[in-house]
Amino acid sequence: MFERILIANRGEIACRVIETARRLGIGTVAVFSDADRDALHVKLADRAVHLGPAPAAQSYLVIDKIIEAARSTGAQAIHPGYGFLSENAAFARACDAAGLVFIGPGADAIDAMGSKAQAKAIMASAGVPLIPGYHGDDQGDAVLRREADAMGYPVLLKATAGGGGKGMRAVHAPEEFEEALAAARREATASFGDDRMLIEKLIQRPRHVEVQVFCDGHGNGVYLSERDCSIQRRHQKVIEEAPAPGLDEPLRRAMGEAAVEAARAINYRGAGTVEFLLDAGQHFYFMEMNTRLQVEHPVTEMITGQDLVEWQLRVAAGEPLPLAQSDISVRGHAMEARIYAEDPEQGFLPATGTIHYLRTPPEGPALRVDTGVREGSDISPYYDPMIAKLIVRGDNREEARRRLVRALGDFRVAGPANNIAFLYRIASLDAFAQQDLDTGFIERHEAALFENHSNMLHRDLGAAVLTLLAERQRAGSAPGNDLASPWTDTRGWRVNTPHRQQFTLLCHGGEHTVELIHSGQFMELQVEDRVLRIAGHLDGEKLVLELDGHRWQATVAAGDEYSVFWEDGAFRFSEKTLELSGTTAAAGDAAFAAPMHGTVVALLVEPGTSVAAGDPVVVIEAMKMEQTLRAPAAGEVVAYPFAPGDLVDRGASLVQFTPAEEP
Repeated sequence: MFERILIANRGEIACRVIETARRLGIGTVAVFSDADRDALHVKLADRAVHLGPAPAAQSYLVIDKIIEAARSTGAQAIHPGYGFLSENAAFARACDAAGLVFIGPGADAIDAMGSKAQAKAIMASAGVPLIPGYHGDDQGDAVLRREADAMGYPVLLKATAGGGGKGMRAVHAPEEFEEALAAARREATASFGDDRMLIEKLIQRPRHVEVQVFCDGHGNGVYLSERDCSIQRRHQKVIEEAPAPGLDEPLRRAMGEAAVEAARAINYRGAGTVEFLLDAGQHFYFMEMNTRLQVEHPVTEMITGQDLVEWQLRVAAGEPLPLAQSDISVRGHAMEARIYAEDPEQGFLPATGTIHYLRTPPEGPALRVDTGVREGSDISPYYDPMIAKLIVRGDNREEARRRLVRALGDFRVAGPANNIAFLYRIASLDAFAQQDLDTGFIERHEAALFENHSNMLHRDLGAAVLTLLAERQRAGSAPGNDLASPWTDTRGWRVNTPHRQQFTLLCHGGEHTVELIHSGQFMELQVEDRVLRIAGHLDGEKLVLELDGHRWQATVAAGDEYSVFWEDGAFRFSEKTLELSGTTAAAGDAAFAAPMHGTVVALLVEPGTSVAAGDPVVVIEAMKMEQTLRAPAAGEVVAYPFAPGDLVDRGASLVQFTPAEEP
């Protein structure tokens, strides 16, 4: 076994590898960029080496710097984690040339699966079922368009070097093809340095089922059950579970054996995942193979009782697989929810900022939290915005689902926007409980997933008012104030008349003006034309609210704004203050405000050009996700304050735009 390894990654996966290495008595070396100098993985490792500036292209993706860091610290092997260089054959070869063990498959296997087109050719030879499509070398736009037209819509454009949903676009009609292809090529170039595409027939309502495989250098290969990853948005997995529900044993065995054959076809070594699409008729088709450990590997660990990182280390050190296929058993059901700094209410735009409040549910045999952040950590625009992975296990699927719902209710983060409440609503949906799963689940249930927060608006406004009232009372009881004086009594003391206090609250994407009416021993909350009796108190972080006889409990965290955490979700609010500046942005310019911190990718219209409403004008990218800003109305693109490649702050005006005069 190795004495010391270097982890060529960051965040949650770096912390995960360090945990297993420490248990096995293996020393660890972390690497970090300027942005990660105080990151959790740096603190946990035995040693750490600085790589360079924050952009990954100048730090985590610089092979020479990582090789030198390993040499200078005496590391014998490098674990690539996932993302970054984990599926980079040149990196695997560089490790080998430097006398370092790459904890992953051989470079030839990475090459074979790195191109989706080549991978499909290999799988066809191995007898693995394939989705009909075009995987040819001729990459002319006209050729791709002709192939898509001949195949019939809908089709799916996919970057041949892609993964993680990058460089992927569904095209439902011929008129969408040109714009979708251009966007997919740009995203593929930015993510992988390769804009080649393949086209597949889009299977309607498929499930995404993947098989965890493991091979060693002694000719052994096994599969460790399968995972269902159908709950996705924009081709990014959101909730994963294992085993995949609703599969009979012959189908499980057929998929597992096909996955092992796929790995054997490329002389695979280490951990890999073979991904399939499963149609309504229970036919499965090879989609791709990820030649690395997956983000969702913990659900497999929960149901098999195996540590897959330990398996990686042992196989890389030359040992045989710890278990044969007949020795692998599955117990219970596990689910994983990916908690991201993103705003579901704003199209899942990535969010940045400091985590100033973090409380996680207690861990144990049935609950695990994998994270690379702590209170005070920054979510930067340079990397994936993952906060944590929440993994639960139950004796059956329903027990696991209920445990996930409860754990999400206890998982509390304040700072950047996050998707915890959204995950809670998914796990609570009857359709999810009834296993009505496919990759279009989120889009199909969009109305239900985005309605809950507004249904409890009165509850949220009541909590906000009680919080602000408590803060004012604390201020009034500060040292030096006369507590007996009515002038420091924030409860609304008046002579012979009820007192009304007005609050203007900013929450749920809008502005809400409410009044708190103090009358004797009770209070009333007036929201528009409705009056509700309200009571409660804030004791430290714990809030008790009673509204018209219904009582709730919450946790409150204060920062730049307040965060209130209920069992079924959370919301953020602030109190509107007097604005001294009367300047406002022009309506046209405001439509082109940067929705996130990021990089300008493309300017699609020449200055001085007239555009129609809805025309794409500028593309911005952050955390590997593109966002296209479109004209809000007919008008003229006057100028661009920024050029492609420029970094911009959220809210920056990206286009000077003049709306057309109405006839």
